[in-house]
Amino acid sequence: MGRRVKGRVALGALFGSLWFMSLAFTPFLISQAVDRGLQSRRPGVLVGWAAAVLVVGVASAGLGIMRHRSMTKLRMAAALHTADLVMTHATRLGAALPRRVTAGEVVTIGISDVWTIGRAMNVGGVGFASTLAYVVVAVLLSHTSPLLAVVVAAGLPVLLLIVGPLLHRTQRAGLRYRDRQGELNARLVDILGGLRILNGLGGKETYLGRYRKESASLRDQGYRVGGPNSWIGAFGDGLPVVFLGLVVWLAARLAATGELTVGQLVAVYGYTAMLVIPVNVMIFCGSDVIRGLVAARRVVDFLRLPVDDPSGGAAPAAPATLHDPGSGVVAEPGRLTALAGARPEDAAAVIDRLGRYGPTDATWGGLRLSDIARAEVRARILVADHDADLFAGPLREVVAGPDEPDDDLVRLAVRTAVAHDVAADLSRPVEWGGRNLSGGQRQRVRLARAVHADPEMLLVAEPTSAVDAHTEAAIAERLSAARAGRGTVVATTSPVLLDRADVVHYLVDGKVAASGTHRTLLAAQPGYRALVTRAFGDDA
Repeated sequence: MGRRVKGRVALGALFGSLWFMSLAFTPFLISQAVDRGLQSRRPGVLVGWAAAVLVVGVASAGLGIMRHRSMTKLRMAAALHTADLVMTHATRLGAALPRRVTAGEVVTIGISDVWTIGRAMNVGGVGFASTLAYVVVAVLLSHTSPLLAVVVAAGLPVLLLIVGPLLHRTQRAGLRYRDRQGELNARLVDILGGLRILNGLGGKETYLGRYRKESASLRDQGYRVGGPNSWIGAFGDGLPVVFLGLVVWLAARLAATGELTVGQLVAVYGYTAMLVIPVNVMIFCGSDVIRGLVAARRVVDFLRLPVDDPSGGAAPAAPATLHDPGSGVVAEPGRLTALAGARPEDAAAVIDRLGRYGPTDATWGGLRLSDIARAEVRARILVADHDADLFAGPLREVVAGPDEPDDDLVRLAVRTAVAHDVAADLSRPVEWGGRNLSGGQRQRVRLARAVHADPEMLLVAEPTSAVDAHTEAAIAERLSAARAGRGTVVATTSPVLLDRADVVHYLVDGKVAASGTHRTLLAAQPGYRALVTRAFGDDA
């Protein structure tokens, strides 16, 4: 990141250095005014040096403004470049993103890590300028008093020996804190995403108590990070002042013995008082870099998440059968296939493999799905997750997805999904994530979007779990009609949808235990019958 924003780093270092130089030369000018003008009682010379102090002071004010502006722009540029890299990689990962990293980790990177990395860029600007200022003051002091120059030169290593171990402790504690922070944010995202369901199940208080407990644990971890951080802050503010006192005490003794003039004593005091700023800056730059390294490790770990290789061979020329060897599921083109199992995650895993999300041994027309170009797979096989995101915009655009909206096709898809209560006006605005829709409405809008895409093979998980029985029956009838001649795989335990399927695969522990029509399985498989009746009662 430093290389990427090297122009802004150089600008920050330039203005920072010039600003510190203006501060460093001011005591020298004052000492000249005292020794050459005031002590020698030469008003003209005194006014000349005083004017030089005024000019440098005005320049210092302007340079201070430019230093602050350039450093602010540097921090912002680094943070936004980092955010851009993260967003770009997240886009490349696509639907694989939630399968490889938690939402809480992404949130923490976006709202915390990128700005911490931006702040760490201070070391390239004012950090460099502070080091240069320290060297310049040491050189100026060497012309005044070699002893004081040696004391100043030795002071910085002593400060580093004191603060260095604290920085190391901060880094270790910060790594642990950052891990816990990502985990807690992931839980918060999960709770917010399922708040409505938790309310309905009466589980809100349970999750609230769990979140409070984990939050308290994170707070305690934060105290462990804050301990060394507080000492760094104390040393950053206190040690330079102690250092200032030592140098002034030595300078006063030298002045008392006549080895320093009054003007030189004033200059030494000015140099050392000015040194408080760069020393303080260097200490806090070290702290910023330590925190930045912790954040950068998390960002780099995210950027290293592998992206699926989009290259590959050709897909089958015509609609072909999908087969998942791991489960034994077969989905034929032109047929409605249902997956029913006691554990929804088993059916979801089959759908992921058939849709080429994550590692898969599935085949498509006898060809390994993982060997086929990903663009071909995505263009012809659509996985419609039950919690897929809804983007903000007019309803017609939300349903049309990447296609140019055609109101007739949109209405047809809406009718298939029985989403007429949402789509009375196709211009109705939909907020991001469908936050202005109920759970059942969001589910039907997702289904309408999948139907509108009209893929060669549609893989959909639990498309009717949030609707009433009457709506579910209408969806089952219309979906089978709308998808006639197309392949469809539905993961469900709804008897209404199962009864419409051409073939039902009954899954036990993620593998096909039996296949057949819904009615055949009801008569021949007690486990299947128990599964359906347990979920829907005697009406099944």
